[in-house]
Amino acid sequence: MEIKLEFVRKRSEFGRPCSFSDYLAEVTVDIPPDPSLADNFIPQDPVDFAFQEGPVMALHEVNTERVQVSIKGVNHVEGGWPQHIDPKNSELTSRYREEVEREDAYTRSVQRLGSLVEHYIRQNNAIDIYEEYFEEEEEEEEEEEHPSAKTISVIRDPNVTKRMATHISWHPDANRAVAVAYCSLDFQDSRKDMSFDSYVWDLEKPYSPELTLKPSSPLVTLEYNSKDWHHVLGGCYNGQIVYWDTRKGGLPVEMTPVELSHRDPVYGACWLPSRTGTECFTGSTDGQVLWWDIRKMSQPSERLILDITKEDQLSKALGASALDFAPAMPTKFLVGTEQGTIISCNRDSKTPPEKIAHIFRGHLGAVYSVTRNPFFPKVFLSVGDWTARIWTEELMDSSSIMETKYHTPYLLDGCWSPVKPAVFFTTKSDGTLDIWDFLFHQKEPSLSLKVSNDPLLSLRPQDNGCILGCGSRRGNVTLLEISPGLCTMRKNEKTLTSTMFEREARREKVLQDKHRERLLREQERARARPEEQEDPQEVFKKAREDFFSIIKAERRRRGQDDPEE
Repeated sequence: MEIKLEFVRKRSEFGRPCSFSDYLAEVTVDIPPDPSLADNFIPQDPVDFAFQEGPVMALHEVNTERVQVSIKGVNHVEGGWPQHIDPKNSELTSRYREEVEREDAYTRSVQRLGSLVEHYIRQNNAIDIYEEYFEEEEEEEEEEEHPSAKTISVIRDPNVTKRMATHISWHPDANRAVAVAYCSLDFQDSRKDMSFDSYVWDLEKPYSPELTLKPSSPLVTLEYNSKDWHHVLGGCYNGQIVYWDTRKGGLPVEMTPVELSHRDPVYGACWLPSRTGTECFTGSTDGQVLWWDIRKMSQPSERLILDITKEDQLSKALGASALDFAPAMPTKFLVGTEQGTIISCNRDSKTPPEKIAHIFRGHLGAVYSVTRNPFFPKVFLSVGDWTARIWTEELMDSSSIMETKYHTPYLLDGCWSPVKPAVFFTTKSDGTLDIWDFLFHQKEPSLSLKVSNDPLLSLRPQDNGCILGCGSRRGNVTLLEISPGLCTMRKNEKTLTSTMFEREARREKVLQDKHRERLLREQERARARPEEQEDPQEVFKKAREDFFSIIKAERRRRGQDDPEE
């Protein structure tokens, strides 16, 4: 069945507009109310209504155009020379200067400018525009601040098999990076999957290394070249010396042959301030100090055997466990040995035995660190066994002029503050960092901070003295920021420190002279007395009586102190 709807209209009515007209109202349906239906309704109580009186807000997002930043450099070249003069040729430039200085125009220009320069120099000398009027009040406020330190970052060994952070070296360019040597110093440590790599870390990205150094043997020490920042020197566990150019990647540029290198781990490596910036020297526990030139590392340029008997025999040499070199004393260097002896060496001496200038004895164990004071190069700090000691080269073959107390844990590293002459830092085997300021406290550290649960093996401050890097046995390098009072030099601090060192040196010299006088008197008495041979039995009997008398006296003293016992 088909359903259709037909609509018929004339063609003329298609599209015809509608015409509306007024029409009166009409009631179509009228339903009256029914009261009986009211019972079926349920009243709603209470009734909630919500009103929003706030203005209507609209959210819009705008994506601004990204600024493209580019790094550009400017190369300043010496100019002002004629075309026929090469600025790099010193002979041509000096000859041209002499010709110009002979001209009358040069003389007139210097005379005319000289009066102007003299006027402004006198004006600057009359008024100091940089004078600080309230410097003393600022210092008083700083003195009230208590010493403190806080951890700002922790750099961790990225390998699963953890190794020791044995040495730290800061980048010479504003300390923007730090090089860390990783090595296991445990005897015959043969753990599987142990990496040989060491790393250079960018402080802004401490979670991944900036450069991975790949030596042939684990690195014990690592040092940046202060003259050429791209050169890094490393001393290996097998005795080899390696150097890198960081612009060429992590593979070594050159390394020393095994047969001509050290026979033991290299615990010290220092760059020398030569003209070329390529010379260095290293020290090892095999008893040798070797000089190298990285342009020719096939063999050492010089050798010194640390034989204090001056017989120049390697079998009698002392093993070097620490090495220090200060540019202020370019011919001298210090060597700390495993036997607790510190050797002061002079490279300018003619024969190798004469290069061992002076010997300092005082430590009972190995010397882990020896560093010169940056303000007083003749004063140096040594760390070994349970103490840190301060020495002076003005008193030869004598004991230290100052020392810390004996600690329960071992002291493993130490260094001076680069900005305060009387402040130095020490690390201990219980993971504690001690900051000493001998101008204020000589018996206790100014600040003792628990950095790690593992022993702290390495320590190195930045050039500004405010940031410290501490390397632990687990390979973690903790960066600490110390309070301004410990890294800001106060007024007359250098003078006070110098006076303190001189006073202690005089005191030590007086004690040394008295000790020598007493030894001479005892020798004279021994010569004047007839030789008497004491009976060993009598000596043993007397010692036994003295021993038991001391014990009885101690028991009586304890009984008087504690009546209950």
